[in-house]
Amino acid sequence: MADSDQGGAFVEFDRVQKSYDGENLVVKDLNLSLPKGEFLTMLGPSGSGKTTCLMMLAGFETATNGDIRLDGQPINNIPPHKRGIGMVFQNYALFPHMTVAENLSFPLEVRKMGKSEREAKVKHVLELVQMGEFGGRRPSQLSGGQQQRIALARALVFEAELVLMDEPLGALDKQLRETMQFEIKRIADDLGITVVYVTHDQTEALTMSDRVAVFEDGRIQQLAPPDELYESPQNSFVAQFIGENNTLEGTVKEIKNGIALVQLDGGGLIDCKPVNVTKAGERTRVSIRPERVEFDKTRLHADAHTLKAEVLEFIYMGDIFRTRLRVAGQDDFIIKSRNAPDQVRLEPGSEIEIGWLAEDCRALDA
Repeated sequence: MADSDQGGAFVEFDRVQKSYDGENLVVKDLNLSLPKGEFLTMLGPSGSGKTTCLMMLAGFETATNGDIRLDGQPINNIPPHKRGIGMVFQNYALFPHMTVAENLSFPLEVRKMGKSEREAKVKHVLELVQMGEFGGRRPSQLSGGQQQRIALARALVFEAELVLMDEPLGALDKQLRETMQFEIKRIADDLGITVVYVTHDQTEALTMSDRVAVFEDGRIQQLAPPDELYESPQNSFVAQFIGENNTLEGTVKEIKNGIALVQLDGGGLIDCKPVNVTKAGERTRVSIRPERVEFDKTRLHADAHTLKAEVLEFIYMGDIFRTRLRVAGQDDFIIKSRNAPDQVRLEPGSEIEIGWLAEDCRALDA
């Protein structure tokens, strides 16, 4: 899957493959291009190939086949330190024997920059990450969040146009992690830098990215902006991996006027949007987000198909209510509703009917 507009590509993977043993491909025929200034996240489970792609771009791994280009120039044979790429790792990789300022000055010294210019750049980048007072400290005197800010500053200090980040927030606690997500996005936007970010955290990917590439088994399964990825998954893997999802197995009965009628294995007929099913008789896995399920019939079309459901569990979560139902023989069907003043709290043991708009329910590959 690749962008149609290859002309303006700043970073480009062209039919890239990677094998460590000469037999098994961990990255399979990858085509991907991103324009300058984009924040692209590579998202996927462990072993899906996302980190390998990042390491090939950084120059720490070499592509077995294909070309990687930066600003139109092939970089396969250029060593990492000559690519001019900033890198931020999860473990920070700061030199413990150097002060913060010395850590930041080091990449500039390597590039033979004069002392006064180095000091000016270090001062500027420390202010940028809100660490202006910490230049004289050692990494061991900083918290995890502060160390991560310094690692980010080091990637930015020599004004790299491309910054790669490999699970940079993985070691931080939830609240700090969320703060840093917004911080990194703000800095990237302010500086207009291009970022390629690797994570297995879907919320992080949805929060930070202009586009997300979802990896599985060495391939990009879908490449799209966060809202499109969440609202319109193209296959069952993406639907399951991004956000919470209810799935029901069934067989396509008919497809008419852009709506698939699906006979569920556990009983009942439902309306869905056909995504990668094309004809009657095909097996399908139907996907519906918990927040798109309706139990208030006034919010559905009069002729919408509904299903009977038994309420098994009600969970109060503050801003939302989460209710677990038994639907079509499955005990793990979830609905979410906003904690509004008029919202009904469903009682365990009660019987209700649920339904949805056909466009919110997707008939995907089985």
